[in-house]
Amino acid sequence: MGRFLLKRLGLALLTLTLVSIILFAVAQVLPGDVGRAILGPYAAEEQVVALDHQLGVDRPLLIRYWDWISGFVVGDWGTSYLLDVPVASITLERLRNSVILGGFALCLIVPISILFGVLAALNYRRWFDRIMAVIALSLIALPEFVSGVIVLVIFAVKLGWLPVAAHLPSADPLDWFRQLLLPSIPLMFVLFGYISRMARAGTVDSLRSNYVRTAILKGLPRWTVIRRHVLRNSLLPTITVISVQTGYLVGGLVVTETLFNYPGIGKLIFDSAIGHDLPVLQATVLLIALLYMVLTLAADVVYTVLNPRIRLSSRS
Repeated sequence: MGRFLLKRLGLALLTLTLVSIILFAVAQVLPGDVGRAILGPYAAEEQVVALDHQLGVDRPLLIRYWDWISGFVVGDWGTSYLLDVPVASITLERLRNSVILGGFALCLIVPISILFGVLAALNYRRWFDRIMAVIALSLIALPEFVSGVIVLVIFAVKLGWLPVAAHLPSADPLDWFRQLLLPSIPLMFVLFGYISRMARAGTVDSLRSNYVRTAILKGLPRWTVIRRHVLRNSLLPTITVISVQTGYLVGGLVVTETLFNYPGIGKLIFDSAIGHDLPVLQATVLLIALLYMVLTLAADVVYTVLNPRIRLSSRS
């Protein structure tokens, strides 16, 4: 396990280094000038040049990259050009908001997806399995901005059941449900497709295994076999999918949060890219990449612990 963790950590550090280099390079070629974006289109050219020099955006690229990445490692993420506040404070605050929204969506859709995936596997190649396959693949292919606009128009504009713009909920549980349900629906559509398909595939493989046939031949009841033998092994691959989708929820909320005006990290990325706020843009994207690596590593560790065959194969 120690060797496995060291190998994974080394790959994660290498990946993060490459991501930081690509991110920094892409941020430098974004259209627009930082000083011009801050001062506005009618500012004098001398003022723009002076502000660019004050912010340090006219320094050599290698020096700017080293200052940025070394500061990120020690927690000094700089100051926002547009908001004039520390990048770390606003980024972590928005990250907390996105975690709340993503956690709400996960808590609702994960058990539902697993339930329907297992039911589809138990009805393998029957009408229920075929219907679930069509629904899952359709939801995966449906873009979030399309499903988001549809639910926004129906439930917020036409019916008026839910608010158009989502805000941070209060301590009232009903307010939590009202504020977070509508922006969670497009996320849950995508998650349902991935998780249910993986749960179905894992359950089908387990039902065909020798240990399940042995348990059935021993005379164990069908639901006992499913609960004790099938689910325990079939849901292992689903753990990896859920962890990957959790990373997606944290970092892939740009469309949903912008559409519903939710103050999360996705909305912050969008506003930073539009306003050419490089310190915020670079810190948020690299932070999301770091979280994605941590979640993936945690999923690999959990999968290895729960599946002895992985440990045995790594020793051989």
